[in-house]
Amino acid sequence: MLRFIAPKLPGWSPSHAYLMGPDDLAIPAEVSLDNDVIQCVKRVEGAAALAIQYPASILSPTPAATPNGIPLANPHAVTDGMLTLRTALLPDRKAPYLLTLELARHQVMLMLTKLEEWALFETAPTDPAMAKVDHARELYTAALVLLGRVGSGRFTPEAQHAAQLALAAAIDAGEELALLSARVQHARRISGELQLLASKPPPDSAITDHEVKLARKRQAGCAGVILGHAPKLGVAVPPAIFSPGLCAVVESVADFVAIPMRWSQMEPNEGRYAFANTDRWIEWAVTKAKLPVVAGPVLDFEAGSVPDFVYVWEHDYESLRDVVIEHVKALVTRYRRTVDTWTICGGLHIGSNFAISYEQAVDLTRVCVTIVRKLHPSAKVQIEISQPWGEYTAEASARSARSIPPAIYAELLGQVQLEIDAIALKVQMGYPLPGRSTRDLMSFSSLLDRFAAMDKPVALTMLGAPSAPVIAGPGQPGAGHWRGQWSETQQAQWVARAGAIAAGKPYVQSICWQEIIDSPPPSSPHGGLLTAAGVPKPGLAQLKALRDALRSNAPLPGAQR
Repeated sequence: MLRFIAPKLPGWSPSHAYLMGPDDLAIPAEVSLDNDVIQCVKRVEGAAALAIQYPASILSPTPAATPNGIPLANPHAVTDGMLTLRTALLPDRKAPYLLTLELARHQVMLMLTKLEEWALFETAPTDPAMAKVDHARELYTAALVLLGRVGSGRFTPEAQHAAQLALAAAIDAGEELALLSARVQHARRISGELQLLASKPPPDSAITDHEVKLARKRQAGCAGVILGHAPKLGVAVPPAIFSPGLCAVVESVADFVAIPMRWSQMEPNEGRYAFANTDRWIEWAVTKAKLPVVAGPVLDFEAGSVPDFVYVWEHDYESLRDVVIEHVKALVTRYRRTVDTWTICGGLHIGSNFAISYEQAVDLTRVCVTIVRKLHPSAKVQIEISQPWGEYTAEASARSARSIPPAIYAELLGQVQLEIDAIALKVQMGYPLPGRSTRDLMSFSSLLDRFAAMDKPVALTMLGAPSAPVIAGPGQPGAGHWRGQWSETQQAQWVARAGAIAAGKPYVQSICWQEIIDSPPPSSPHGGLLTAAGVPKPGLAQLKALRDALRSNAPLPGAQR
């Protein structure tokens, strides 16, 4: 059993808590709070890490000294966050761990790992990002010293305070490091250095495929493929909302148009399709705006995406498969002359709504890709991965037994040799829904690197955060927030910084904002770059600035200090 001392902080209660094993895979466990102690009962043996939503104030980096002589940061918090964080892998022991210190330990370890992976160790110590990294390490060491004075399993308010300072500083430093990596990698891309590295043969010392990958990773400062072009930026449009003004905004900010094709909207009644809304957007994009069209997901079993009549075949896989085939054929056949890229499947690995096994999920994926390759061979095909952190696999339910961890699902697609052009990720934060709690930018950057290891380009098919707090419903955990409560200003900052981090990755081929305008359900509340009345939010200007920088090979505005 793992136990953690978690002193109660104002406004905090444990949520989004689950355990993780090796390779960042969520594991079945029961997590409970007893007074100030979090108890984690695992169902598997071995070391585990706790992921949990926790307050993480971002501190001023101004150093100060405590009476005991240990250097600590100025405890004045300039912003605050409520983030889903995690500890390092920890062995079972009788004495409890101090939660805040273990969260800080993982943040520091991740920074040091990324310094090596991103080839940033030679960065000057005077660089502001490196100074923050060193400062966070000092704070973490100071917290360890204070803890050592009282002994393992015994904690003082001073040790807790020091650990909280270390955690906040480590989060701040990690985000700064991720932005530094984005600046460096973007500069190397626009200079042609990365493309030159990609064209060079591997060193003679690299014999196996694994050694070749490691050598290229060390040279490039990242895993995955190196694309010869900057990522394209797009926005998702709501099929039901169409106006000349909205079209003008989309044309001014996007390199492509993403058009959702929820089955429940495309075929609300069995055998009767409703193409009109989708047709007008595609006609405008192709004939007037001359913008490429990314369509889908065509098949998505998420709640609200499947028409009611399909549930009749929930427990009859062969019939369900036949219905899926006919639906996919209908859409691909209709739009094969106008769609450039198909996001053909989305979220099948989660196992929600339909009681299909993971073998059946992979089979449906294969079938859908095969249909597109046959009917529209010139199109690009990508598979969307929802809830990419994979916490759903920790649920103690029948669904968790048939779900597939995101990274393993991506690996399976390679093993069955599917002809896909990209791994697509759906990354949304700030919503009280499964897999959408708020995380820090270092976690986001590390997530992208994890999927880049599949040696396929990565597409962000739905990147998003709200412009106002989204209130959790009964029984829902809070969504958290990043550097302050969600607002139009915070959304704009997140657009700029998260967009810059993604754009700085040489393996990212496209970035799509979740929706251009606030729309009724099943949209993401407050998730647009325009209000429902069509008034631009600050995030719209940030997305346009990012697109302009990518087009002109200028520095990424969101990555600058």
